[in-house]
Amino acid sequence: MGSPAVARLIAHLAFAVLMVRGWNELGLTRSAIFLLLWLIGFVGLRYAFDASLFFSPYVALLDIALVFLIFRGDVKLY
Repeated sequence: MGSPAVARLIAHLAFAVLMVRGWNELGLTRSAIFLLLWLIGFVGLRYAFDASLFFSPYVALLDIALVFLIFRGDVKLY
């Protein structure tokens, strides 16, 4: 398992964890929007580009947006 596969796994796990963690903060509408955005990326990038190259960074960008919405800013690591 190479580093792109590990990055893909981390991005998808983070998305799932953030969706579960932020369900109450986001509400039903925002949660549905993020799930729809994920689905659009999953389906749409397969037709437009090579999905293995662009889907993982797309999910990582969704993760960043979720962190900002759920935690009201960046997460402090100290």
